[in-house]
Amino acid sequence: MSNTIQRLTVLALTATAFHAPAHSQQDAEVSAAQPSLTANVGLFSSYRFRGLDQTFGKPAIQGGFDYAHASGLYAGNWNSNVSSGAGYPEGSLEMDFYGGYKTSLGDVGLDMGLLYYYYPGTHLDNAFAGVNRRHPGASASGGVTNGELYIAGSWRFLTLKYSHAVTEYFSMPGTRGTGYVDLSATHDFGNGYVLGAHVGRLLLRDFSYLNADGSTYDGRYTDWRIGVTRDMSGWIVGLAYVGTNAQGRCGNGEFYCFSSSMQRDGTGSGSQSRDAGRGVTIVSISRSF
Repeated sequence: MSNTIQRLTVLALTATAFHAPAHSQQDAEVSAAQPSLTANVGLFSSYRFRGLDQTFGKPAIQGGFDYAHASGLYAGNWNSNVSSGAGYPEGSLEMDFYGGYKTSLGDVGLDMGLLYYYYPGTHLDNAFAGVNRRHPGASASGGVTNGELYIAGSWRFLTLKYSHAVTEYFSMPGTRGTGYVDLSATHDFGNGYVLGAHVGRLLLRDFSYLNADGSTYDGRYTDWRIGVTRDMSGWIVGLAYVGTNAQGRCGNGEFYCFSSSMQRDGTGSGSQSRDAGRGVTIVSISRSF
């Protein structure tokens, strides 16, 4: 996924929705007294990044490390298994590296930084040629990556975040400058229960896709999530519902129909396919150390 204001009690919610998302850069916590180094690990029934299925409906093991300095600077790493069919030919691992600065004044917080998504072992070979009708001659080669700058402001239980791709968005030709807007809220009921909600909007830039039925699609969509976590002696148990309005009906050959695997040229090669943006309930258990 990615928001950096809440940490332990919302870990299980954020990881279900973002490349860790909402990835775990959202979980870095700055200590006002001294630097801190923490680790986190979790098991999730499915991994959704900005609402889209990254593991073809299979479980995900996720975890990482966060370093936070008293000055407000922080850095970290977060990792998860993924399906090659989600856009990562010959890859099965996502590794996120991030760093930034966080500060607050009373109930108001500010967070800004850089997040780099890396998928070791992935290979693209003149992939996605003709997929983006606005750049029909463009293609992608090499490993799948994505780099984003982000800035977030928070007030009490609300956080508004904007992420801006400074590279081609996950190596898709012509999409540099893609943005993602994320509004999230949390409410602590006490006794270890926390309610979390999120709505986000992907603003895919300069993109046009031709569906099998002849209609065109700009790749933009809205995703949402609502869920609850319970702190049980340091173990965070979560239940969340994630949905989108992304166009992924496989019968119509829509853009967000993902195959169970992908070839180097960017075409699906698996024996099965499914709507990557369909609604799903996710259960999880996680812990920070």
